[in-house]
Amino acid sequence: MKVEGFVGSLRNAETIEGLFEIMERDGAPIVELSGVRFLIVVEGDFEGVKFWTEINGEKANTALGDAMLNSASFPFKCKKPYTGGNAIFVKMEDVETGEFLVAYKSERIVRAFHVRDGAVEKIDGARYEELIPQMPEFKVKSFSEEQMDMMGAFFG
Repeated sequence: MKVEGFVGSLRNAETIEGLFEIMERDGAPIVELSGVRFLIVVEGDFEGVKFWTEINGEKANTALGDAMLNSASFPFKCKKPYTGGNAIFVKMEDVETGEFLVAYKSERIVRAFHVRDGAVEKIDGARYEELIPQMPEFKVKSFSEEQMDMMGAFFG
């Protein structure tokens, strides 16, 4: 599957639960697209109800930090008006942590996964909460100091 196909499949979601089901059916949280493995992060809302991704109990944008700048992000809309968000693709080769938790969440829904050495196990919300304190620090390669300096010079 290609990135465009994955993002296109998200448009078929009619609910947050449906969105998470489509993602899981397509292999999330780790999906192989065009021969490259990606950690999939989503955030957005369905008619005002927010959804987001957590990594080891932290919102993904906090857990990823400036590595978010090194990731690909694609906006998507779903079938209903005022629904959609962003799908963020983090190359697994940039993830430096061998074990971590991923949860796709909304106010009422939790879809949780335990990733260990590239293998994914679906877990329930209680197990997710239980495992959080046992996880190592989540690390992703980010920009080098030189790259950051170049960006600073570019953005002034």
